[in-house]
Amino acid sequence: MTTLVHSPAPTYTAFEGHRILAAGPLADVAVAVKRAMDADGAQALLVYQDGSGTQTDLNLSGSDAQVADRYRSPVGAAPVGAAPVGAPPESNEMSDSAALPPRGRGRPKLGVVAREVTLLPRHWDWLGAQPGGASVALRKLVEQARRDNDAQGQRRQRQEAAYRFMSAMAGNLPGFEEATRALYADDRDRYVQCVAAWPKDVRGYAMRLAWDAQTTPQPQP
Repeated sequence: MTTLVHSPAPTYTAFEGHRILAAGPLADVAVAVKRAMDADGAQALLVYQDGSGTQTDLNLSGSDAQVADRYRSPVGAAPVGAAPVGAPPESNEMSDSAALPPRGRGRPKLGVVAREVTLLPRHWDWLGAQPGGASVALRKLVEQARRDNDAQGQRRQRQEAAYRFMSAMAGNLPGFEEATRALYADDRDRYVQCVAAWPKDVRGYAMRLAWDAQTTPQPQP
């Protein structure tokens, strides 16, 4: 059975001045922006991609239906396990079980690759004293370092996303410089104090970009 994997489509948020006008899939946001622009008295309208804080330009020509179709995400995704383009077709003369090599007895192979590692004697002494020995200890250290690097990278991306949005929407608001320093120091409590005087939707969206990128904001009544 073939399983389809659907990557979540990015969501967007439109601001009318300092107030959230619409949020959600780009097709819905684009239609809301078009209707607001067609109405009298609409303020400056800006659209941001959630998660990246990138400002997005829209082509709003045509009817509402045409605008929605223009920005509707395509349906469907590549199936898991699908053969790459140009790969030879599988033979129907051999069952899946017959195609697999016989499994030997004992523990399964872990794909471990042996390579030379140069350490000081005290390092070898410490590794040898760890549960499981030097190899197990080294693998744990590498995995922990990978997790730490991934977490740092994600935090840096969130900070950059929040700063993009803040620069465009809050550059002239009080406390912007102090909020920027708190953002890059990852000091959430200090950041909250610095942006307390900002319009509710602006400070809320910036907070979501910086510390909760998966949350999609909603317009405030």
